[in-house]
Amino acid sequence: MLGDAAFPERPAPERAARLAAALAAPAPTALRPADEEARRALDVFRALAEARERHGARALGPFVISMAQGPDDALAVLLLARAAGCVDADGHVPLDVAPLFETVDDLEAGPDVVRALAADPVYAAHLARRGDRQVVMLGYSDSNKDGGIAASRTGLERAQERLVVAADELGLALTLFHGRGGSVSRGGSKPRAAILAAPRGALGDHLRTTEQGEIVGAKFGLRGIASRTLEVSLGALLERTAGGDAARAPSDAERALADTLGSASRDAYRALVHDEPDFPALFRDMTPLDVIERLEIGSRPSRRREMRGVQDLRAIPWVFAWTQCRVVLPGWFGVGSGLAAAVAEHGLDAVRRAAREWPFLATLLADVEMVLAKSDLDIAARYAELAGEVGARLFPRIVAEHARTVATVLEVLDADELLARDTTLRRAIRLRNPYVDPLSLVQVDLLRRWRAGGREDRELERVLKQTVRGIARGLRNTG
Repeated sequence: MLGDAAFPERPAPERAARLAAALAAPAPTALRPADEEARRALDVFRALAEARERHGARALGPFVISMAQGPDDALAVLLLARAAGCVDADGHVPLDVAPLFETVDDLEAGPDVVRALAADPVYAAHLARRGDRQVVMLGYSDSNKDGGIAASRTGLERAQERLVVAADELGLALTLFHGRGGSVSRGGSKPRAAILAAPRGALGDHLRTTEQGEIVGAKFGLRGIASRTLEVSLGALLERTAGGDAARAPSDAERALADTLGSASRDAYRALVHDEPDFPALFRDMTPLDVIERLEIGSRPSRRREMRGVQDLRAIPWVFAWTQCRVVLPGWFGVGSGLAAAVAEHGLDAVRRAAREWPFLATLLADVEMVLAKSDLDIAARYAELAGEVGARLFPRIVAEHARTVATVLEVLDADELLARDTTLRRAIRLRNPYVDPLSLVQVDLLRRWRAGGREDRELERVLKQTVRGIARGLRNTG
């Protein structure tokens, strides 16, 4: 729209400078939409302006920038809004701009992005008009898909701590917006545990989080349950913040332990999921992804573009497909290698002590323990057979890491079996599985027959979709 076809390829600082100059101009830059996509982008801001005019300023929440990486992303929002007329009576953009940091690397860079934005005179003036409050959204799903659950959680913990420090230095009121999904691998911890485990200073006097998919019905579908959900969350928030935030800051030794856990687990995860050339074929053939893509659910396509690798697949079908085949890989893979490295470097006693005393690590291990209890590698082996030679070669690596993760989690928790401290959940899983297991075996057989017929048999497809729904209902926390 700026008349510069090479703009996307230019260095980020150059893009930011160009946008800042356009915003600093006394008259709004005349952006020329060169194609339909550009016209649609401006139409979004025109619709926002109309909504604000009709329903008032509170009709609009923060404008979230998915996959934000630098200051230029936020400045682009301001320029597009101005060009589309989404401004108040004084010509100022009436939007809170919220960068969403989603990958492990982007979470690491997030505090520096906030500092760079605050240092930009144009954006600093915009912040001042918004009450010096900066909203930052934290991505659980894509950071998990990028580096595995332990790297994601340690990256999120570190990012929150550093964002709080940056906001304090800059004199900003910080709102951390948690982009949680329903499953553990997408941030779906137990609400009270997740709030109590938040780093010191990360809550302020408020909490903002997403509720998605089946979780909306599960938490708010009935009045009594909705009330209970709000009571639990509000109670935990008050417990943390009433009279000041008394959360215990982790020690340097605990931070070093978490760094080891996150780094080693990420290496193990990426070695299989991102670096193994045949892994996309394993995922495609071993899971019912092709059935999930035909379900009439969701608001977005399952892929961001033609799938070249895991990075192009959206997080919800990624988690959903691995749950269906009973591996639930995103919820635990790499944790065993990470814990083993932490024990080797810091000692078993130190890791056990941190798991008892540090709410962050205790919550992470409780979540992983639950996912391990829901996985079933014996049934998953039937699905792996659908992947032929690739399955025969790669599935043993999944089995080995699963065994390592179970063993190290039990060792760190000093427990004899998974969920030894949560008998209610352990009993619920044992009661549900006998009903889910036959559905899984039927699904494997139907997948083999449906694919052999070129995916043309509509009756087989109909029954396959029923098995997907049944397994999802039985296992819960599916996506």
